[in-house]
Amino acid sequence: MEIRRTFSQDIRELLHFLKMRSKYAVLLVFVISLVIIEKENNFISRVSDKLKQSPQALAEDNGTEVSPAPAENGSLASLQELDAAFSQLRSHLHNITLQLAGDRDAGPRRHILLMATTRTGSSFVGEFFNQQGSIFYLFEPLWHVEKTVTFLPGGASAVGSALVYRDVLKQLFLCDLYILENFISPAPEGHVTPFLFRRGSSRSLCEEPVCTPSTKKVFEKYYCKTRRCGPLNITLAAEACRHKQHVALKTVRVRQLEFLQPLVEDPRLDLRIIQLVRDPRAVLASRMVAFSGKYETWKKWASEGEAPLQEEEVQRLRGNCESIRVSAELGLRQPGWLRGRYMLVRYEDVARAPLQKAEDMYRFAGLPLTPEVEEWISRNTQAPRDGNGVYSTCKNSSEQFEKWRFSMPFKLAQVVQDACAPAMQLFGYKLASSPAELANRSFSLLEEAQPSWVT
Repeated sequence: MEIRRTFSQDIRELLHFLKMRSKYAVLLVFVISLVIIEKENNFISRVSDKLKQSPQALAEDNGTEVSPAPAENGSLASLQELDAAFSQLRSHLHNITLQLAGDRDAGPRRHILLMATTRTGSSFVGEFFNQQGSIFYLFEPLWHVEKTVTFLPGGASAVGSALVYRDVLKQLFLCDLYILENFISPAPEGHVTPFLFRRGSSRSLCEEPVCTPSTKKVFEKYYCKTRRCGPLNITLAAEACRHKQHVALKTVRVRQLEFLQPLVEDPRLDLRIIQLVRDPRAVLASRMVAFSGKYETWKKWASEGEAPLQEEEVQRLRGNCESIRVSAELGLRQPGWLRGRYMLVRYEDVARAPLQKAEDMYRFAGLPLTPEVEEWISRNTQAPRDGNGVYSTCKNSSEQFEKWRFSMPFKLAQVVQDACAPAMQLFGYKLASSPAELANRSFSLLEEAQPSWVT
């Protein structure tokens, strides 16, 4: 009996040992599986990204001429579907990893895109995010991209440009700033360039450690205005981007909201899109001042009636308004992929109540509004007179946003109203029926904003 009891005890201990080993074996297999899946996914992502490059980029890599890609490609479609599946799996595994590591203090990383057109106040509104210390902010990074795709032999179609813009935005949101080296001219040397457009308008690029000691005899075209820095080291900028908690980009070069769907659905991003609009009459008045040379025909026709207004000019204006309207209507329809990720903002509402609208935008982005942003808004919206320069962000905003009404000839306002009536109706801009009504301060050209504009 004693032998039997001893033998039973040994069996129980052996079973317990095997049971414990099996638990560790399952855990080990799980960890190894995570590593293998991550490596496989990285490989497939690299291949897929390579295949999804623009035709021009592929041609440059391979030393061949650009040729049109086929409309449908079964292999590419299959690879993209596989890539999407692995991306979703990677996102789930990443969340599990954070939970196992006990990382509960770090909030989610937000990606904010301020989408506008020229002269809509986007530089001013962009500062709401530029002044937040935890946000890595870039001012018009697509400027270089536009210059490249515009001056390619034969130019680029609107669709082709939009696809390139979208892919560059994705890489920038992922802190791959090296993507810009393909478009900056002259090309950076050793990942260093003195030619990044409006570097001084991005606070993150003008503070340590990105701000390196200045270099004598090196001219930086878009230098930092608050301190002397050496040429931009893109590697240091990319590292700074990764260390910031959030990323925000401002661009006036993306108008087709539908092209941004892959970015919204990318599991690596938590994208929030803010579309900024402004009364098209005010936009035209501002552009005629800021880009005087491009609007000589408009100015002569409005002031003297000497030069006839070309129909193609009016058609261009109408096309701009329609592209903005179509994107806004898509956002306001709240399709599933965009629900909770789109916000429509009128510049006039920002100008009338900048702090309130900043709070609204931060709430939409899921971020707290910091005292440093509040202080900047207070300091830069109560200026005694309009700031110097067409790109100034220092204004008495409540007085400036309707200044155009008292200098625009009524016949010019009528042209804009005729061309942009559908967009103006959607955004709540009233039409003026006479010169007296246009210049009458007591007649508001602005209807109340709609709550549905935040989706």
